[in-house]
Amino acid sequence: MARLKKTAKQAAAEKKAIKQAATAKRAALLAAGGAVKTAPAEPETAQTDFDRRLERRCGELKWLYCELYHDDETAFDYFLAMLRRCWEGRKAALQEQDRRREEDPDWYRRRDMLGMMLYVNTFAGNLKGVKEKLPYLQECGVNYLHLMPLLESPKGRSDGGYAVSDFRRVQPELGTMEDLEHLADACREAGVSVCLDFVLNHTSEDHIWAKKARAGEPGYRDRYFFYDSWDIPREFEKTVPQVFPTTAPGSFTWLDDCRQVVMTNFYPYQWDLNYANSMVFNDMTENLLYLANRGIDVLRLDATPYIWKELGTSCRNLPQVHTLSRMLHIACEIVCPSVLLLGEVVMEPVKVAPYFGTTEKPECHMLYNVTTMATTWHTLATGDVSLLRRQMEAVCSLPKEFTFLNYLRCHDDIGWGLDYSWLLSRFGQWEVPHKKYLNDYFTGKWPGSLSRGELYNDDPRLGDARLCGTTASLCGVEAAVYQQDPFLLERAISCDLTLHAWMLSQSGIPVIYSGDEIGQLNDYTYHDDPEKRDDSRYIHRGNFQWDLAALRTGGETRQGKQFQGLRRLEMLRAQEPCFDSRADVWVEDSGSSHVLALCRKLEDRELVCLFNFSGEFVQAGVERDGSWSELMYGTHYDQIRDITLYPYGFAWLLRD
Repeated sequence: MARLKKTAKQAAAEKKAIKQAATAKRAALLAAGGAVKTAPAEPETAQTDFDRRLERRCGELKWLYCELYHDDETAFDYFLAMLRRCWEGRKAALQEQDRRREEDPDWYRRRDMLGMMLYVNTFAGNLKGVKEKLPYLQECGVNYLHLMPLLESPKGRSDGGYAVSDFRRVQPELGTMEDLEHLADACREAGVSVCLDFVLNHTSEDHIWAKKARAGEPGYRDRYFFYDSWDIPREFEKTVPQVFPTTAPGSFTWLDDCRQVVMTNFYPYQWDLNYANSMVFNDMTENLLYLANRGIDVLRLDATPYIWKELGTSCRNLPQVHTLSRMLHIACEIVCPSVLLLGEVVMEPVKVAPYFGTTEKPECHMLYNVTTMATTWHTLATGDVSLLRRQMEAVCSLPKEFTFLNYLRCHDDIGWGLDYSWLLSRFGQWEVPHKKYLNDYFTGKWPGSLSRGELYNDDPRLGDARLCGTTASLCGVEAAVYQQDPFLLERAISCDLTLHAWMLSQSGIPVIYSGDEIGQLNDYTYHDDPEKRDDSRYIHRGNFQWDLAALRTGGETRQGKQFQGLRRLEMLRAQEPCFDSRADVWVEDSGSSHVLALCRKLEDRELVCLFNFSGEFVQAGVERDGSWSELMYGTHYDQIRDITLYPYGFAWLLRD
């Protein structure tokens, strides 16, 4: 510790010496009659901000860094110098935001937070187009905007933008890095935080590091996992699960031109980075901070659990991953404390929780609630809330400080990562036939199902497949519109709104997938595009339909009913204190296997949320005395032990 303090004193002494030298030079020039150009004075608080944060965290940061990188103090000194350089490049508006959010560390846990994720090209053509559409996003109530992958990646070998060839350039057709910064500036002025994907685990084979590694340039193959033969890769593959066994089997790729084997856990054109090399961590951290300095508020850390590799393990969720995540968190605390880290960890909440770190030593600020999303769709298909209730009991048992992003649909498929051992013991449901039932239900093959989706990565050999489709199409809106049946349409819209009400009732940040606010349906035109036809995820990645969005103000139109209904739900959530992150949250027995009862209580206010996941009228409720008011529709109840819920209906009941 004494050594660390000495380093800080040395830095202060060096700064003082530089100032003294500049003063002496100025005096000499004045004495000789010369003119002196004076630079604007640097705010005193700005420099002390960095030093104050560094002093508070340097001890832990050095301990973690030197433990991971075998006491390489030269690399650590470079890392600190890089942090200072990034801070010095952070413009005044962002440094002011840093100070403001330091004083309000729970700013992102407010109940009025509402997210939306969108693809720049399908939503508005390019970044300038998104900037022009900011008024629409504000009309939607959005104050958290997730821009899907937009950094430079090779056409046809990008995995949807997750094979980055340059972390400091935007895809040319979307604009420039300056356009991204201007959009971020406009969003900040409008009170909208911007989220961007940052791919930690790998780069594109077209990245400059990969090109130099391929050419055998010294030092660059050490940034990846290169081998002269298949001997070591075969040992790895004995314990490493395959990510895409159907579309990209194996975890290594043979490079014919340089006669080498390289690790590629995802696709052959995505080369895994070697974080055992300190230069990789240093440079990737600098890339992350570069984006933060463009005004990005949230960095989504893609494929976080994969970033540390070790022979003889699964290469997933290893302890070193948490060391790296903690160091990234500290780096942001020092350079840009207003910036958040969002971990993409696809596991059930209890297993995801370690990526939050601890209250004293946090890692990711936020994580995706993936399993609850999948369990929600399972519950809709089965009409039984038992598994969802069990899921929420686990979520509600976690600390209130843990912030999840909750969603119904996203850019990706729905993977059926459910608790099959529990389903087997409770209902006798085996994994493979149950997955087939779910996929048959949501693709409309099951008798009576109105859902319309398509399968992704269908593997008949394993009896496994994932599901794609928009929220509205999976809820039956598409089928009802096709059949021109007003009764079915009303029921499908009710189902859509009930699922959104369920998402909004959970603690954390609700995130809408662009187009869901107007009930956008599946886009089947991807079948005619040779670059997209093999990836069914494009069924829900279609262009935003602005002509249909224009119908959102009409109360009699389908789009108007869905848009206005959702906006009312969102505004009620923002207004009601029971939705505060500090509220106590738990689930209770509703008296019906079709109805989930979620309760929220803050001080003397209590809200009971009931959700009917069946297509029938159901009597359900919870044991409570007193009178209650339903927030959405204004109905009053003298008791809520036994109330009637419409098919696929819900009730937000507030104690009077």
